[in-house]
Amino acid sequence: TTTMTADGPFQYILYLLSRERWINADVEAETGAGIVPFRYKKSNYVNAIQWGIGLELALLIKDPWKVHMTTDHPNGGPFTHYPKVIAWLMSKKAREKIINKINKNAKRRLDLPGIDREYTLYEIAIITRAATAKSLGLKNKGHLGIGADADIAIYDLDYERLNPTEDYKLVKKAFKQAAYTIKNGEIVVKNGEIVASPKGKIYWVNSKVSDDLQKAMLDDLKTKFEEYYTVKMENYIISESYLHDSFMLNVKSEV
Repeated sequence: TTTMTADGPFQYILYLLSRERWINADVEAETGAGIVPFRYKKSNYVNAIQWGIGLELALLIKDPWKVHMTTDHPNGGPFTHYPKVIAWLMSKKAREKIINKINKNAKRRLDLPGIDREYTLYEIAIITRAATAKSLGLKNKGHLGIGADADIAIYDLDYERLNPTEDYKLVKKAFKQAAYTIKNGEIVVKNGEIVASPKGKIYWVNSKVSDDLQKAMLDDLKTKFEEYYTVKMENYIISESYLHDSFMLNVKSEV
């Protein structure tokens, strides 16, 4: 895989560990960006532990509404591997196939081999769609009810006949390429082929705080801009007029 993060020092550490290529850039933003090609190995103790930790977290947390599926933590894997992760969550047999190939010391340290839980498709929908939308306060996302944005992914799976434990390869194949992807009611992907590329909404948060707290925060922020940044605070602010299909989220903040 290729790790890409704004944590420049971390990327430098990965470079020292792997001795692969390392690219780091500072482009007048509040942080830099680093890229390092990195190869995770089943035989590597640390890599195997990283792989197991992510699955253990998801499988041991009983309430799926408290899980947001991501490959960024703790192992930094690419989102293109989501189908594999979903198959592992839905099938103990799929997990065992990998567990038997990983570093033996890591296998002994992990609790994963003894976890029998398998996610349902309903729970996968929660951790990949509904829970994340709810946490972000996006009432028009993560469901198919009245008022939703009609952002829909359709997969070639027969829910009534599917046995995820045994059919984990079918699960992985289906999630790897959606039969249809619908954005705001418009078909954008059909059988893996892009048929349209409409622009989506740009979401931003309007965090409401008391006037005195707002002024104190801005005064402190302006000082930091003058001391540490390469651009002025006035140049950093983006006017709403530049945002295509702007969507404001009003949030009342408390301290």
